[in-house]
Amino acid sequence: MAECLIKNSKKVLIKGNYAIAQAAIKAGCECYFGYPITPQSEIGEYMSGEMQRLKRAYVSAESELAAINMVVGACSTGAKAMTSSSSCAVALMQEALSYATSDELPVVLISVMRAGPGLGNIYPSQGDYNQATKGGGNGDYKLIVLSPSTVQECIDLTYKTFYLAHKYKNPTVLLADGLLGQMMEPVEFSEYPYPEIDNSGWALTGAKGRSARKIRSYAPLEAPQCEHVKNMFNKYKLLEENEVMYEEYGTEDADLVVTCFGSLARNVKSAIKRCQEKGLKVGFFRPITLFPFPNKRLKEISNNAKKILVTEVNMGQMLNDVKLAVNGKIPVEFYGKPVGAWPNVDDIVEAIEKEIKGV
Repeated sequence: MAECLIKNSKKVLIKGNYAIAQAAIKAGCECYFGYPITPQSEIGEYMSGEMQRLKRAYVSAESELAAINMVVGACSTGAKAMTSSSSCAVALMQEALSYATSDELPVVLISVMRAGPGLGNIYPSQGDYNQATKGGGNGDYKLIVLSPSTVQECIDLTYKTFYLAHKYKNPTVLLADGLLGQMMEPVEFSEYPYPEIDNSGWALTGAKGRSARKIRSYAPLEAPQCEHVKNMFNKYKLLEENEVMYEEYGTEDADLVVTCFGSLARNVKSAIKRCQEKGLKVGFFRPITLFPFPNKRLKEISNNAKKILVTEVNMGQMLNDVKLAVNGKIPVEFYGKPVGAWPNVDDIVEAIEKEIKGV
């Protein structure tokens, strides 16, 4: 298993899945529990060798249910633990994610999307936006969700995923896709750039060492359960105030702002550049944190722009969040497809020109 194919003074050429796995190790991942499913199986493959070489914990679990619950158990001790999976398999993890969110555990999940619904196929898709940001578990809860668009961002945001998970004691998802997981790009690996979080105040240490807090999601009485959930949502407000990330340009005087997330941004940027060269007033906006979602900035953009075009490789999932952020101030249109090859640059240019004519 080759870590990379080509090296120069600083950069290496590496596949997205391997980049995520190597970044997780550099971030200090102590435990990996996983179950293979395309298009993310290389993450577990890489971990199977490197984690054992480094004398860290690696388990090829008997199922996705087992893997996520092993992560929950490891995280309850304050360990840096993660799993990786895809789409229909992540669906099986929803109950455990709900528990982990209520237990306030720093679970890290790498979700590399494939086509659905159901088993679907191995073609890339962005159809798990709702799964990641809205969740399929029970109760009121939120996962922190970060979405890379390049292999370099796979590295940088894997670091950020571990940091935010432990800083806020909340399950955190790196939401990639099959295209990004399988493509190769030149990247740089820096050292883990974030401070280590002290977990000693809450982590379980065994029968002889009692934790300062109880790790459980069950409260037998209404009042403490209400207080617990409200405290969780106060934490989510802090996330919205301090951790929102996005990329934008050309929005100041744009008639049309095109939004997207993940690796689709690559084609969208090329299309916008071509439109700007034609003299069209088109801006670009990409949420990097899908939760917390950049509602405030999108609302500000709607004060100047005349229309927003949402592009996704699904049937319009982020579309709903953009509409909520804009709150009817300007029209929000959609362009996309459910699965498979990303819309090419010519098709996106055509969609942009169509919307510009309607402004």
